[in-house]
Amino acid sequence: GQVLELLRGVQRGSEDRKRLLGRLRWALQNEETQQKFVRLDGSIRMLTGLFTSSLADLQLEAARCLHELSHSSVPAVAEACLPVTSYLLTYLSGHSLEFMELCLYTLGNLVVESEAVRKQLLPQGIIPVLASCIQSPHEAVLEGVGYVLSQLLQAKEASTEIIPLVLDSVLPQHMLRLVCSGLKAGMGAAVEFAWCLHYIICRHEDNAVLLALGAVPALTSLLLDVASEVLQDAPEGLELLVCPVLRCLSNLLAQTDCQGQGQDGRLLIALFLILQCCLQQHPFLVHECLWLLNNLTADDSFFCSALLSLGLLPAVLQLLTCSQMATVLVLTVLCNIAEKGPFLCQQLLQQPLLPQLLPLLTLPDPEAVGQCLELLHLLFLHCPEAAADFTRHSGHQALEQHQSTPELQERARALLDMVRQ
Repeated sequence: GQVLELLRGVQRGSEDRKRLLGRLRWALQNEETQQKFVRLDGSIRMLTGLFTSSLADLQLEAARCLHELSHSSVPAVAEACLPVTSYLLTYLSGHSLEFMELCLYTLGNLVVESEAVRKQLLPQGIIPVLASCIQSPHEAVLEGVGYVLSQLLQAKEASTEIIPLVLDSVLPQHMLRLVCSGLKAGMGAAVEFAWCLHYIICRHEDNAVLLALGAVPALTSLLLDVASEVLQDAPEGLELLVCPVLRCLSNLLAQTDCQGQGQDGRLLIALFLILQCCLQQHPFLVHECLWLLNNLTADDSFFCSALLSLGLLPAVLQLLTCSQMATVLVLTVLCNIAEKGPFLCQQLLQQPLLPQLLPLLTLPDPEAVGQCLELLHLLFLHCPEAAADFTRHSGHQALEQHQSTPELQERARALLDMVRQ
């Protein structure tokens, strides 16, 4: 009843419409009230009328009411707001900052809940509008643009309907620029756009546009800057930017033949500086760093050799027991190096590597043990003397216990044969 009264009061155009709208906005913070409101006859029409009126204070209050409605997780509420989307887009050019921000977050919220809203916004030109807003000098507007874009790029139809439009616009170059200036300018917007780039890279097969814009060297150079910041006095929330940036670089390197594009040994040093600083406070970043390290060393002799010649192997081995996932990733990186042949295998073995591998063979995790067997196989293959050394450390007993594990027995037997020879 209260909502109906407020609605009638506003519709009658009584003097205190602004106060009534303020009360309506508070009422609309409740989920049930939101649903009741959109079912009332003429409710959205009334809000749209005020939202498009020439009275600035009423317009702002109406925008706040729409923003409350957009928070609803009920698609029917988002769909009731369909008549407003074209105005929300129109008002993104040159209104007051607070008003633009409200419009952006309202759009972002509506986009999350409803495919119908997304389908309507694309032909209405949301991508060109965002492409023009991303050139704003205001951090608050940029963060709002990042929010809307990241919601659009996570939609289930993003890879076919949204990403191609984004890649055809000026958005990618500005996103990259804002991500890479995040340390000096706005961290909030940089984090949003770094996730946007991540969603594009992992959902789109062909990242020629980003590669042509120099994404690999740009993100590499950002990580070098991050590493030097970490050493001095890291800004608040730095880890929030580092996570999507590591993923972007990792996936770009995994998907495309970037040979030579990112071959900068300083990147390895930067990764280990970030790893050391994050180990205690942000352990989730250890996995992200190791994924990138795995993709850097996978098909690239340059990074395998650099890792050894820069003396970073002890730092890699320190991470062997840091978590179940880290164990598997470190072993995978070591396999990448061992695959490159006898010279690098000998360098691996100069670190007392075998004694560190033995305890891993007793782990309960078959994936880690499997990866460890793979590494031993490569080492024995390229350096037969390692097999003899392994038996001296009673390694064959550790292998014998895996003869009965179904997924490991073949590899364990093959290694025992190599050891016996």
